[in-house]
Amino acid sequence: MVQAELSIPYVDFLKDRYPDILRAAGEHLAISGISVAIGCLVAIPTGIFLARRRIPWLQSVIFAIANIFQTIPSLALLALLIPLFGIGTKPAVFALFLYSLLPILRNTYAGFQSVDPSVLESARGMGYSAAQRLLQIQLPLAFPYMMSGIRVTTVYVISWATLATLIGGGGLGDLIFSGLGVNKKELIFTGAASAIILALLADLLLGRIERRVTRRAGSNQEPSFTS
Repeated sequence: MVQAELSIPYVDFLKDRYPDILRAAGEHLAISGISVAIGCLVAIPTGIFLARRRIPWLQSVIFAIANIFQTIPSLALLALLIPLFGIGTKPAVFALFLYSLLPILRNTYAGFQSVDPSVLESARGMGYSAAQRLLQIQLPLAFPYMMSGIRVTTVYVISWATLATLIGGGGLGDLIFSGLGVNKKELIFTGAASAIILALLADLLLGRIERRVTRRAGSNQEPSFTS
């Protein structure tokens, strides 16, 4: 009975504020999704290029730059971007994009480096072109590494996106910081819990995609390569 009575005020709070919660969650997903998508578009081709070309000095420079972005504190990076982009979602998306680069780049590079050179030599001897070796052998074998980087990055970005509210970027951070401002525990808990749930759901979804694509690639690749 006591537990039921204690839960009623929070249920009433959810009923009253669910439009704001849904709006904040939608903004949070948009900011995080766009940031990770742009990070993938930049980091994956770069990682593939570095792994295939193997230019040591270029690898060192690019990884050093990506590592610098990763080590800048979140608030400091957001503050540095305000003079360039103003306030709102643009600096938030750009900052999260910079944070997403290193894990995706590093895992893509590691995945392509893990491919056995003898497998590529065998494929070359069987008449596979460079594009065929990339699409039919290297990408499927490196895919688990790449997805691991994307999963880690997505979880981190969803958590970091709560700071977007500090520069007017919206998202679930609005609920957290509004709750801190008025000392309303329901807002703080809802914002934090929603961010955690989004991160867990994103990781679960990406994990299923990884397993399905890896299983399909393995079943399709082996017969065509050994024939």
